[in-house]
Parts: sequence; C-alpha cells; structure tokens
Amino acid sequence: MTTAPHFTVADSAKDPDAEIWFAEPAGFTPLPLESLLVRPGSPAADELRTAFAPFLDAAPDEAIRRQFVAQLAAGQELLGALRELGTVHCSIGLHRDDMDDASDGKGHPLLSLFTLSWRDTAVAARAVTAARAISAAEGHTHIDYAGLPCGPGMFSETVRTPTVDIGLPRRPLLQIHAHLPHPDCKRLVVLTLSTTAAGRREQYRAILRQIAETVSFVSPLEHGTSEAG
Repeated sequence: MTTAPHFTVADSAKDPDAEIWFAEPAGFTPLPLESLLVRPGSPAADELRTAFAPFLDAAPDEAIRRQFVAQLAAGQELLGALRELGTVHCSIGLHRDDMDDASDGKGHPLLSLFTLSWRDTAVAARAVTAARAISAAEGHTHIDYAGLPCGPGMFSETVRTPTVDIGLPRRPLLQIHAHLPHPDCKRLVVLTLSTTAAGRREQYRAILRQIAETVSFVSPLEHGTSEAG
C-alpha cells in the first residue's frame, strides 16, 4: 500500500507575482531574505534588531554578543552577494547522517545550503538553453540531461575549495546543480545544493532531483482548483 506525499503550502505559493513553484523535502528551513537584508535605519531594520534582541540578551558576556553580531553580519554579506547574482530563495538543510557508523548510533548532523537563482539567457529552444548552461561553464562533471515535469533540464556537479582570503574553512565544497529553462525561452532557473559532506553525494543528488521534479512554472494550486471545479 502506498500513501500520497504530504505537502505544507507556504504563503509564498499564493503570491500573485510568483513565477515558480517547488517543494522542499523535510529538513530544510527557508531563510527570510527580505527580512535579513534590510536597509540600515529603516523600520524593517528596527524590527530585525528587535527580533534578535532576545538572543543578544541571552549571551553570557559581551564577547559572545559581539561574536554573534559579527557572524550575523558575515551571513548577511553572503546572502547579499547571492541576491546580487539573482538568488531569490535560500534554505538551510539539516539532516542526520543515518549511514554514519557512530558508536552512539545517532549519526552526525549534515549541513547543506539550497539556493534558487534566475539567470537571463539568449533566446533559444529550452533544450538548447539547458545544454548551453553547462557548456559555457568550467569544471562541471556528472552532466546529465533529464526530461522533467516542468520541461528539459541539465544536472551537473562542481567541487570547489574556498580561497584563503574569504575566511571560510578550506574544505572541498560539493555543489550539485539543476538548470531548468523557463517556457519564455529567455531565462532559466538554477537550483544548487551545496555541502561539504562530499561522501554523501549520492544522497544529495537524489535530494536535488526530488526538488527539481516538483518545479512548476505554472501555479499547481490554480491547476488543482480548475480540475476540482
């Protein structure tokens, strides 16, 4: 016996200006980009400061408070850079490594970052756009074409190591990508799942493909309503 998957519909799915719909599996927590990237001195900045006040008040000393503020600022800088590159959605993934041979049997936590970004492209057939997205980039491996419910797509992988000057740990970063052209043939969306747990690449490949298979450029809510009617 099989059961239908359970979905929780976010408020953003009902946004009349939305251009893409997708579902994330359990373990991912969306980051509120608009709330975190606010203009200094604006009412939204005051709201953000108020929201973080309990965390700062709970810090045991001033040094920990300053460290928290510094880490928040670094995170905002990273998110700001992603948004400048067309990123409109970010989620933090936290999963338990149930394949780990830890003595306590609980496994170690695995962290990942999922992003969704828009890219403008030259006008072309969607399959051509998907192929060009990979051929124009360097260092992509495990390239795979797929016919998805939303149309043609290309999957690929890259492994990058942060440079010393950006201050991140110099651990290889596995990035799995899905390039999905929009039906208007003028742009594509890039789904990227990044993690330092390169030893679990098969599992992360499956996660990104699962997300890509739910992508729709037409509201599935409206489609479901019309069918019910």
